[in-house]
Amino acid sequence: MASAQSSGGGTELGQFLRARRTQTRPDQVGLTVGPGLRRTPGLRREELATLAGMSIDYYVRMERGKETRPSPAVLDALARALHLDDAEHQHLRELAARAARYAPEPPPPPSRTVRPHLKLVLETLRPNPAYIISRSMDLLAWNPGGLALYAGLADWPAIQRNLARYIFLHPTARTLIPDWDELVRGCVARLRSLAGTAPDAPDLTHLVGELLLKSPDFAKLWERYDVVGRKRIQKTFHHPQVGVLTLSGQSMNLEGTPGQRLGVYTAEPGTPDHDAMLLLDAIAPEPARHRDMKREQQPHSQPRP
Repeated sequence: MASAQSSGGGTELGQFLRARRTQTRPDQVGLTVGPGLRRTPGLRREELATLAGMSIDYYVRMERGKETRPSPAVLDALARALHLDDAEHQHLRELAARAARYAPEPPPPPSRTVRPHLKLVLETLRPNPAYIISRSMDLLAWNPGGLALYAGLADWPAIQRNLARYIFLHPTARTLIPDWDELVRGCVARLRSLAGTAPDAPDLTHLVGELLLKSPDFAKLWERYDVVGRKRIQKTFHHPQVGVLTLSGQSMNLEGTPGQRLGVYTAEPGTPDHDAMLLLDAIAPEPARHRDMKREQQPHSQPRP
């Protein structure tokens, strides 16, 4: 089982190269495989080194984390040899840059404080389910539908509410989300990408370490080291309270709060999906602060003479 942490930037670079190498078949890069059993999945080290035009010894040092300053030309050659897409190629560059300047002190995690006007934005988005999450997918703020959409998530203490933890560890997640297999691949790819450039960040290592221990599915996907996941605009939920609803999802980075993202779901008015969304907002429990605000806004009754 892989560790959630690494001993340095070169180690993370080597892990990424090894994962891509072992998942690249010889026929994908124009190599002809001779008869006999291949003990190595994917490409052998010497095959990749030859394709990239470098010595085997140099490549082995990179994969073992001992070579931490590869040139841009070397990185580009490896990207071509492994047929990396643009996002994977950029991730390779970021890992190499981090390996060259690696410092053992982990950076502080981003702020978890949600500014008051952003909480107001969540309220004004009703009945559309909406929430704000951290870079490690902790749920930081939400409106009633944003929490209720993930059935059973409200049963967890607020400090444990994390969308990655939910989809891998909550028993309702697999029945709630019919395309669970595709969703989790994208989730792990996002966390892998973040952890590749900040592998010692406490907020990421804590979550990844927990999921590696508790979820074999997560551990298997983590070993693949995919950093690009397909993200669907529309998601279908089989909700135990309001039935089946298909919503369009959108997420965006929030200005002035690095690492925080706003997620919101919408449905076309007049459709059954919109009706289900309205029902979800109506039956979702109001957060205590919302109930208090409404009581304060109600006119006070005059005492009887």
